[in-house]
Amino acid sequence: MTEPTGTEITPALEMRGITKRYPGVVANDGISLEVRPGEIHALLGENGAGKTTLMNVLYGLARPDEGEILLDGKPIRIAGPSDAIARGINMVHQHFMLVPVLSVADNILLGEETMANRIFLDRKEAHRRIVELGRRFGFEIDPEAKVGSLSVGWQQRVEILKALYRNARILVLDEPTAVLTPQETEEIFAVLRRLATEGHSIVFISHKLYEVLEVADRITVIRRGRVVGQRLPSETNEDDLAELMVGREVQLTVDRGISHPGAPVLRVTGLEAKDDRGHPAVRGVDLEVRAGEILGIAGVAGNGQDELVESIIGLRHPTAGTVTLAGTDVTGHSPRDMNEAAVAYVPADRHRFGLIKSFSLADNLVLTSYYRPPYAHGVLRNGDAIQKDAISAVERFDIRTPSPTVAAGTLSGGNQQKAVVAREFDRDLKLLVLDQPTRGLDVGSIEFIHRQVIAKRDAGTAVLLVSAELDEVLEMSDRIGVMFGGRIVAVVDGRTADKNEVGLLMATGGTERGAAAPVEAAS
Repeated sequence: MTEPTGTEITPALEMRGITKRYPGVVANDGISLEVRPGEIHALLGENGAGKTTLMNVLYGLARPDEGEILLDGKPIRIAGPSDAIARGINMVHQHFMLVPVLSVADNILLGEETMANRIFLDRKEAHRRIVELGRRFGFEIDPEAKVGSLSVGWQQRVEILKALYRNARILVLDEPTAVLTPQETEEIFAVLRRLATEGHSIVFISHKLYEVLEVADRITVIRRGRVVGQRLPSETNEDDLAELMVGREVQLTVDRGISHPGAPVLRVTGLEAKDDRGHPAVRGVDLEVRAGEILGIAGVAGNGQDELVESIIGLRHPTAGTVTLAGTDVTGHSPRDMNEAAVAYVPADRHRFGLIKSFSLADNLVLTSYYRPPYAHGVLRNGDAIQKDAISAVERFDIRTPSPTVAAGTLSGGNQQKAVVAREFDRDLKLLVLDQPTRGLDVGSIEFIHRQVIAKRDAGTAVLLVSAELDEVLEMSDRIGVMFGGRIVAVVDGRTADKNEVGLLMATGGTERGAAAPVEAAS
């Protein structure tokens, strides 16, 4: 963004002295944020720093205890999300708010129907506006295409298009590239730059520091509810931003050292599985993970990774193939059986599979072992042992909580994830299965979890790492398998893999038309 010299620009959005208190915590403590017309303004902070609360205040989901919001220099009071939308403020959430079985047009029109009269929708006019907006901002799309048939990158475009259809002037994007390939990320950045050129103001929330430096005009960093710094991308770097966010020096890339693989621990042969709708999702997968190594699985979300992991861990019954653990056939065994066999699992969806949010943190930390000594003696529960274990885990895994007795659902996303990691890592393991272990986490939490993973590998644990974050797979893996269309289409050395080549494999499967590429040797 360029600005005329000597000209005072009225901010499109100002948040002045925003304070929001909850019982026992000040989520926002006098935060001020200014976003100019045509600016991409990045907002950085650790999990629990107050970013989400601040944006909830802006979007009308929370009312501030102190402070004010100004649009184009005029104070306003936002009564709720519909009021925010009416004022031209819109938010694209990290988890898409789309209905897969509906068309692009139907998703965009939900809640914003264009009427021909009091009874009938004017679909022709709606289609015309959708096509025109797409062309204007550089992405043409068929309004009748089913959203469920689109790639993740195109679903992100639909979310942006939905906001533009509602005449958004100020657009908040929460982790917009979390599940995109490098190529898709560049395409989304091109869209954002065009939006800024057209005068839209964008608040860009991301944990990927290199992306912030590439796309933002200015950067505001908040820590523990307060603004601790503002930077221009040309005057800072990733190390500086990470230190501002966390309050200490952060090692952005953990030294994975040299692995010393042993005998195969996990062997998957000819595995096939269906998704929840009964469609083939895993198609004849062969892989093995050896003791003391990390096998990373790279792939765009929706290519069978979740079904593969669930079939291995016992949450989904495969339709064909075998899973063996240290030479024993464990195909179709239950999650408890796998847990008893020294297999740990960190799920992609911590709310669905990792935590019971209404339970205390202490109870969540023993969810996989509550029935064993020292936490239970027969049918009798040992509350003192559970509490003692929780206090130790909170300290060792840096879980930030007022008390182990608080409900897990009250913790920030990063601290919820640390709780899952603490529970699953805190014992000797044969196999550690990680599905999106750092999704949505800040740099400090990522550094901590990566160190724990490397320590487990070096202790002889076989690690299967599934991540939509290609950088994470490249930085952590000894070997990388690329998954496309339910198949492993290539296996490459993690230390010599080229990011662009792996990204292309993720997007196309290794051929221009997206057909499966031949698989290299897996061991």
